[in-house]
Amino acid sequence: MDYKQLIIRGISYSQTQSGAYALLLEHEETHIKLPVVIGNFEAQSISLGLEKDIHPPRPLTHDLFTKFIVSANYELVSVIIYQIVDGVFFSNINFKNKATEEELILDARTSDAVAMAVRFDAPIFTTQQVLNEAGILLELEEVAKEEQSFSETVSTEDNLRSVSMEELQKLLDEAVKEEDYDTALEIQEEIKRRKKKID
Repeated sequence: MDYKQLIIRGISYSQTQSGAYALLLEHEETHIKLPVVIGNFEAQSISLGLEKDIHPPRPLTHDLFTKFIVSANYELVSVIIYQIVDGVFFSNINFKNKATEEELILDARTSDAVAMAVRFDAPIFTTQQVLNEAGILLELEEVAKEEQSFSETVSTEDNLRSVSMEELQKLLDEAVKEEDYDTALEIQEEIKRRKKKID
């Protein structure tokens, strides 16, 4: 089957469901977007997986499963979003045993599949049918809005801008220690923004 590769464009508050987030996936060639509604925990886990340099003191569920996969000598090869039924996306996670080349396919919620894919830097694919059924072509202004993740949006708040770099680092360490990852991501974005200015 001719699969279409998707990239993660961002995570933002869902405009349609209270307390939920929208994971925005995009087919780069056509710029068609797939908005996937996900929960708070999954949004946090995907964001942490993308950040790479924020490490929780205790492993989250997706981190634990990642360690298990590696320990069992498997690798995550790809994620395929193969179907949408009544607004719910269905996905497979494809694994391969490094020693025997044996393949293993597991059914998964799309939010979990993406959270795992970012930890392995694995590609995410979908079918043309899913793009046709659920894809949307956003206008340029809307794309710019959607591409801004929740953490990027919050990091522009004045309260972080008035804090010194040293204090920001202390706040970051404290947030990670207390497992407040939403705050940790906000602080991390502010630190990155300042480092870019210096460079």
